[in-house]
Amino acid sequence: MLIKQAVILCGGLGTRLKPITDHVPKPMAEVNGKPFLEYLILQLKDNGIKEILLLTGYKKENIEEYFKDGARWEVNISYSRGDTEWDTGKRIYQARNLIDTHFLLLYSDNFVQFNLNKLIEFHNSHEGLISLTLFQKKEGNNIIISEGNKVLLYDKKRQSPGLKYVELGYMIVDKKSFQYFDESNFSFSNTIKNLVDHRQAFGLITKHQYYSISDPDRLKLMGAYLSKKKIILLDRDGIINAKAPKGEYITSPEKFTVIPSILKPLNELSKEGYSFIVISNQAGIARGKMSLEDLNKIDLKMKEIFRENGINILKSYYCPHHWEEGCYCRKPNPGMLINAANEFKFRLDQTFFIGDDERDVFAAYNAECKSILVGDHYNKKYLDSYPCEPDYFAFDLEHAKSYILNNNNNTNN
Repeated sequence: MLIKQAVILCGGLGTRLKPITDHVPKPMAEVNGKPFLEYLILQLKDNGIKEILLLTGYKKENIEEYFKDGARWEVNISYSRGDTEWDTGKRIYQARNLIDTHFLLLYSDNFVQFNLNKLIEFHNSHEGLISLTLFQKKEGNNIIISEGNKVLLYDKKRQSPGLKYVELGYMIVDKKSFQYFDESNFSFSNTIKNLVDHRQAFGLITKHQYYSISDPDRLKLMGAYLSKKKIILLDRDGIINAKAPKGEYITSPEKFTVIPSILKPLNELSKEGYSFIVISNQAGIARGKMSLEDLNKIDLKMKEIFRENGINILKSYYCPHHWEEGCYCRKPNPGMLINAANEFKFRLDQTFFIGDDERDVFAAYNAECKSILVGDHYNKKYLDSYPCEPDYFAFDLEHAKSYILNNNNNTNN
């Protein structure tokens, strides 16, 4: 199954976003100098979707005058123009003759990092008519799922006990689900409930923080998240410092030796406005080879060397767990990368993670982050043993630096 078309609900009044929506429809609310909807269209394009159907209503002419046929963004945009009074379900149903057999449905006020191929893989592996993207909030959830990710309960009033997830949009919909629609003016949430009641809905959980423009305060947070940033993620051992022998660890500041050749390229990247975050497994703590205090002392030494050499480091993230513990933070799991992105509000899909180990590449893949593999890794054994490849192979950090600067347009725009 291929997904070639995205359908975006763009017709609501945006009442909670007043007074902004007195003048423009909610999707056209400005975020860092351009309409929020433009970010969604570019995100879809990055995921290979170039056929986009906008379901418009309130102040529809503002959207169409700006985006026209989408040629400016190298996508094809078409429109289903509905009445302002139409609810979301009717808006989708009335556009049914313009909609593909399988399509991606988005709301026009949420943004979360996603990977279309992973969502397609999830949808194909579950026998349902709709695959939702879910996020676990502290409160305000509306969904319960089974261990097999089947949606067991959807409560649009968010009052039932045990609600654990909220759906964000970014859902794959099979057109067969239209049998659960009707021609009355109804909310699409009614359709989701019908699909859940008929055991036709599944949910893919994302750990990526989502953002919304649904009210003025959230709009400001969206602006902070989507603002231009220059952040690079770095593995530590083998990239910043010389590695310990296999099976051993850097256990004290005295054993921590920075690789001299890294200072110049990192300094030059810092001069170009880049900051760095360190991502490193340190199972030596769980194995009793060193203490957390030892690790902190090593980290302080590293940061001091960086400061002395004009290198801006934001933070270090370390996983202290044993590989048998199955934690979410240990690479190749993406936990540390996602935690960094959530804390510093940057897009992993437009950020590079530089490492020297295949696990770094796989962690980047799992976090939907770009990766650069440093070292002599041009071998078929590597390519055959992992389900992903780095975005770039580099001989050293100088080589990686040149690639990043030459591809600056691909990072956090």
